[in-house]
Amino acid sequence: MAEYDPSERTPLNSPGFQERDDPEASVHYDRTRHTIKVNPGGAVRVPVTGENALPEVDVEGSGEEELLLAGPAGSSTKRARRSKLSSLSLTDKENLITAGSIGGTGELNSFPEDPEFSEIIQKAEQAIESGLFPERISQGSSGSYFVKDSKGNIIGVFKPKSEEPYGHLNPKWTKYFHKTCCPCCFGRGCLVPNQGYLSEAAASLVDQKLGLGIVPKTKEVFLVSETFHYSAIDRAKSRGKKYALEKVPQVGRRFHRVGLPPKVGSFQLFVEGYKEADFWLRKFETEPLPENTRKQLQSQFERLVVLDYVIRNTDRGSDNWLVKYDKPDDTPKASEKDTEWAVNKDPAIKIAAIDNGLAFPFKHPDEWRAYPFHWASLPQAKAPFSQETRDLVLSRISDMNFVQDLSEDLYEMFKADKGFDKAIFEKQMSVMRGQILNLTQALKDVKSPIQLVQMPRVVVERSRSGSQGRIVNLGSVFTQTFHCKRPFFSSW
Repeated sequence: MAEYDPSERTPLNSPGFQERDDPEASVHYDRTRHTIKVNPGGAVRVPVTGENALPEVDVEGSGEEELLLAGPAGSSTKRARRSKLSSLSLTDKENLITAGSIGGTGELNSFPEDPEFSEIIQKAEQAIESGLFPERISQGSSGSYFVKDSKGNIIGVFKPKSEEPYGHLNPKWTKYFHKTCCPCCFGRGCLVPNQGYLSEAAASLVDQKLGLGIVPKTKEVFLVSETFHYSAIDRAKSRGKKYALEKVPQVGRRFHRVGLPPKVGSFQLFVEGYKEADFWLRKFETEPLPENTRKQLQSQFERLVVLDYVIRNTDRGSDNWLVKYDKPDDTPKASEKDTEWAVNKDPAIKIAAIDNGLAFPFKHPDEWRAYPFHWASLPQAKAPFSQETRDLVLSRISDMNFVQDLSEDLYEMFKADKGFDKAIFEKQMSVMRGQILNLTQALKDVKSPIQLVQMPRVVVERSRSGSQGRIVNLGSVFTQTFHCKRPFFSSW
């Protein structure tokens, strides 16, 4: 198995790099008149020339993201299927705006492999530019926002990195009080702090690779909005620059950015028609489902089990997975064609796994709390895995080359974080490989989800003396160990 080697980054002046020429940009610059028009909420980079450029480095007052750092030049990434822009690190993406480009976050949010998702992000940016800002969600322990389009419809949920429970700009005072008064009991000791946005996007990637289809599409996105929680210094700098740009254009032209700095976070597509799982599960107890619908629910539930177990989700309660139930129409159909359409229509029950930000631990929970899977207490967890689930998942996870490819995809995603640690990431993958190994055995033995979570916890670590080739073998490349230490409060 090949070691993880950080891919070289693409320089801004390379032939493969092209700046977007958007005629509908939110900022208009006239060099002859020295005036700039800025729409509300837009982050602007003003091009500078040699005679008027300032030697200062523009850094956020909050210390959230350093700007104007020179990114190392190099060739394109090793993996040809990835675009050069998506392979840039977090700092390099910030430099993309800094290096004389004008506009908001358009240059950062580039998804050439997913034009549908790109279109949704463009709608969100246009709505923010027109003054329709994201709305903060009152629930939860971090700053998360409903993002809308220009018509006011919710199209996604944005969770900035700086406003996570571990973030220094978390707007929820309850977490601040918890962290200040009881620091020894704050957070989860098995998770990498302030990496929830990557966990959200990584869960969507795992869902896609396994073909589960239960996680709404989630990616790493940059957005700017006045409703986000910024420090007082950032807001003061933004007001001062805008005032200088309006009153003294000669001075304002020297600023590298006008407006609030962009925030990086996870953007998850909004799903409509869903309710919390607890609502429907209680209702199904009093109103039993038809047999076909019950099988659909069981199949969807097993996919949720597979996802949570592979990523070792430490926060899966009945309030952060959703169920959509479309009751069948009892009205008889008028023709055979209508009857055929009714048979081939979409499933009556669908599950959406949201809030995946507390997953991918670098070790199994072994301190105070066990962070159990709460779905293990449901009646659906007592039934053995169905043949449908085994056919869908088993052939993939039993192939170590598939697992290696999944690990490499996750590496490409996680390494973009400024606090990325290669050794910690390898520990995260060791836990994930152990979970996959247990899941493979459980599916082969036709066990139930409750039996799966009761299996001994395994860590599959990379062997230093193993083969470095692309084709891997479990026996020669990895070392399997059991994690025997258990948390103080454990129900398993």
